[in-house]
Amino acid sequence: MKYCLACEEELEGRVDKKYCSEYCKSAYHYERNKQKEKTLFRKIDDQLKLNRKILRKYNTAGKATVRKAVLHNKGFNPKYFTHGWRAKNGNLWLFCYEYGFMKRVENEKEKYVLVTWQPYMED
Repeated sequence: MKYCLACEEELEGRVDKKYCSEYCKSAYHYERNKQKEKTLFRKIDDQLKLNRKILRKYNTAGKATVRKAVLHNKGFNPKYFTHGWRAKNGNLWLFCYEYGFMKRVENEKEKYVLVTWQPYMED
């Protein structure tokens, strides 16, 4: 007698069957992967996704300026970005997918200027 690896129900059908349903198969692998230590790739990917989420939240108009501390308190890490773009004036913009940021100091306070990727940036 064989039993489902996820819910431990008795299995019917093929001899090599391991799960009673697709749901149980998915649930079993989800729980197994949750328990694994995060790989370097997963850590970087998670940080990139968090950075993008934060930039999107604070840049609703296409361009915004936000204090550095506000973004950092939400978990933003400027060391993680997907690509960069240098403007004609020499400023380097770093992007997390389609949301960009550039560090600036105004009135002795560190801030980030946030932008959204534009078609003219392709050149």
